[in-house]
Amino acid sequence: MVKVLDEHERTMAFAEVALGQIRSLRQTAIPRNYEIWYVYATGYNAPLNKIINETLARHGKLTEADLEQIYETYLSHIKTTDRIDKVGARVIGEIDDVMKVLSDALGMTGSYDASLSGATERLSSAKSREQIKAIVETLMRSTNEMRETNKALEDRLTLSRSEISNLQQSLEAIRAESLTDPLTGLGNRKYFDRMIDMAVQSALASGEPLSLLLFDIDHFKSFNDSYGHLTGDQVLRLVGLSMKQTIKGQDITARYGGEEFAVLLPNTALRQALTVADHIRRAVMAKELKKKSTGEILGRVTISVGVSMLKPGDDTDALIERADACLYAAKRNGRNRVICEADPEFAIESHSRVA
Repeated sequence: MVKVLDEHERTMAFAEVALGQIRSLRQTAIPRNYEIWYVYATGYNAPLNKIINETLARHGKLTEADLEQIYETYLSHIKTTDRIDKVGARVIGEIDDVMKVLSDALGMTGSYDASLSGATERLSSAKSREQIKAIVETLMRSTNEMRETNKALEDRLTLSRSEISNLQQSLEAIRAESLTDPLTGLGNRKYFDRMIDMAVQSALASGEPLSLLLFDIDHFKSFNDSYGHLTGDQVLRLVGLSMKQTIKGQDITARYGGEEFAVLLPNTALRQALTVADHIRRAVMAKELKKKSTGEILGRVTISVGVSMLKPGDDTDALIERADACLYAAKRNGRNRVICEADPEFAIESHSRVA
């Protein structure tokens, strides 16, 4: 009983902190905001607390745009596991219900079989019309009961098939979400690792070209230091949007990690890959960055790009290492540029790394 009271008091204290923050900052008391401040009060989500403290220290408030961005970045993706567990529980419950119906049907089948066997014996010894009539009426009742049981089983299986199909679609949606970076809407690192292995194996087997682009946002740390992590998140979204608007078809885009992005280009040789990379670089640079909370124009974002192409005998690591070396060479040589493994800067970079 003491433990229950302690847990009640502890959670009520978190709730009071959450409501107190909403009240003092004059925010709308909607479930999203309450959840943000409740999690903040628990202290269990350190990145969320850090971004809130930093934003409040910098601006003294959290705008609706700030709250929405914090929720999407630090809370919404955490629910994926809970959703999988709930769908899994529903699948198990559905299977249990079907098994119960099947068990009842099997029991009814056994009873019907026994009824038929008994009727056969009784018919062989029946001596009057009334006895035969009574046996036939018993068989008819058993047959009707069996028909009703089979109909109920058929209806339940039809319903179950539809329900399980819906649950499969839910799981597929959750699976897709688990492979998506919540901030940019691009594939995440898990998705990229899975897709590049498949793409490399396919290209080596078919002999088709495969190119890889690695991007890095120039001076990204300075955006965070100067304007805060929420503005840094806005920069990441801007780059992600530029990539989604530029990359189409079978090409694969992903947030590689931090401020790095990756694009896989199947059936694309090095020269074509360079053209794609420069299109993305220009698309990013063409967008003007505006701070959501104040409307302040912060300038333009630039990216550096490294490009490599799969060679015979390559593996995934070799393809990534060369693209990464090209990216490093692009940053070392002034940023806001594209460098591939055919450029002299890459050769110098590779030599300096070996040395």
